[in-house]
Amino acid sequence: MRMGFITSLFDGWTYEEMMDDVARLGIECVEVACWPKGKAERKYGGVTHIETERVLEDDAYAQHILGYAKEKGVDICALAYYPNNLDPDPERRKTFNDHLITTIRAAAKLGVPKVTTYIGRVTDKTLEENLEILPGVWGPILDVAEQEGIRVCIENCPMLFDASNWPGGQNIMTSPANWERVFEVLPSKNLGIAIDPSHFVWQMIDCASAVREFADRIYHVHLKDIKFKSEELAWRGTMAYPLDIMDPKIPGWGDVDWSDFISQLSMIGYNGDCCLEVEDRFFEDGTRESLVKAVELSKRYMDQFII
Repeated sequence: MRMGFITSLFDGWTYEEMMDDVARLGIECVEVACWPKGKAERKYGGVTHIETERVLEDDAYAQHILGYAKEKGVDICALAYYPNNLDPDPERRKTFNDHLITTIRAAAKLGVPKVTTYIGRVTDKTLEENLEILPGVWGPILDVAEQEGIRVCIENCPMLFDASNWPGGQNIMTSPANWERVFEVLPSKNLGIAIDPSHFVWQMIDCASAVREFADRIYHVHLKDIKFKSEELAWRGTMAYPLDIMDPKIPGWGDVDWSDFISQLSMIGYNGDCCLEVEDRFFEDGTRESLVKAVELSKRYMDQFII
C-alpha cells in the first residue's frame, strides 16, 4: 500500500507549494484537488491545485505538472472533484458533470489512473427515485471513463451534515446495500469505491464485511477518523444531524479501528493508494503550520499500518 494525501486541506497553496510540503513530509502520492477556479461552495471544496481545463489546452502546463511531481518524487494517484453530480438544478448539474468529464480527460492526458468524486443525490428524493435518474446522468460520464481508461472512485460519504443537506444528503453511495443497487444500475467496471471507514463508524455499518463483500470494487482508500460524542448521541439519537453527534478527527484520535481496517484490506489483497484526509477543526487556527502539523501527525500514526 502507498501513503497518500488528498490535497483539498491545503487551500491557498499553489500546486508547487503543495508538492513541496507533501514531499518534505515523505508522502508517496497525492489525490489532487481539481475544482474549477472560483468561490468554494462548501468547506474543503473549491480548491484548485491542478486546472484540468488548462491541462487539456496547454501541453506545456501539463508537462510542468508531471515534471514537478517527478522532481519532488511524489506520484499523482488521482484527480479529485467532489460535487453533487445529481444536483436538482439542471444547469448546476450540467456544469458539475461537464467538469467531471473534463477531469477524467485530464487524468488520461496526465497518465493518472483514477478520478475521485460523489455519485450525488437529489436530496429530497428517495433512493429509488435517485436510482432512476442515474443512467441518464452517469451513462455518458462512464462512457468517457471507459474510452479514456480511467477508474471513477465514489467516496461513501453521505454528505449529510446539517439542515442544508436534510433529509437525504448529497450522495447515495453510502452503504454496502446502496453500492449493490448502484452497481446493478451502473455495471461498468470503471466505476468503483473510494472507501473511508470513518463514515461507516457513525452510520454503524460493519466495515470489515463491506470490505470483503466489495473487494473487487475498492479502487481507492481514504484515511480519516471520527469521534462520537456519546453524550450528544444519547441525548439526540441517531436521527440527529451527524455533526451534532460526532467530530471528524485525524487518524488515531477517533473511533476507527485502524488495525482491523488495514488488516481487512490486506486480506482482500488491496495494495493500492491510501490517502490521508484531514478535516479536524482542532488544527484550523488560520495558520499553514497547523494544517501541515495535522498531516504530519496523521502520517506518523498511520505509518505503523501502511507499509
